[in-house]
Amino acid sequence: MKSKQTTRILCEGAIMVAMAVVLNFLKFDLFAQGGSMNLLFIPLMVFALRRGPVWGMGAGLVFGVLKAVIGGGIAYGWQSLLLDYALAYALTGLAGLTPKKPVLGTVIGALGALASFVLSGVIVWGMYMPDVFLGMAMKNVWVYSFIYNFIYTAFNWLIAAIVIYFLSKKTKLLQPEK
Repeated sequence: MKSKQTTRILCEGAIMVAMAVVLNFLKFDLFAQGGSMNLLFIPLMVFALRRGPVWGMGAGLVFGVLKAVIGGGIAYGWQSLLLDYALAYALTGLAGLTPKKPVLGTVIGALGALASFVLSGVIVWGMYMPDVFLGMAMKNVWVYSFIYNFIYTAFNWLIAAIVIYFLSKKTKLLQPEK
């Protein structure tokens, strides 16, 4: 019986990863250097909320690797591959920590991804920090990386939170099958 349940969870995860890959191609790029508004958090976080953080992080990791390989990912060395793709999207699976509070879960998952994006911005991309960004003088790479990554991550989180809120109120999609 356990292997049947595991197979079901793996198939569900594969479907959600596939949905995230498709949604990754439907995006609005904000900056030439990377970062886009899209809907890919939705299936990853729905899966995490249904199946828990371990399964959610696994699906996020698979998606992150696929995004880097086939999704037009831009990486500068292994640190960027790890922080901008593998770890960032794996951390979206932290949404599964609060299945009874799905909107809080989306906050946790988005903050996990944001932390990884910001760290990558400091470690990998900080050398490209402009003197002025959005009309503000940039002196601190941490501030720049946070602002840059917060803009698109916050939008992606907000859309996911709204959709997941309505899914939790109007459907049983966020409840795992017994």
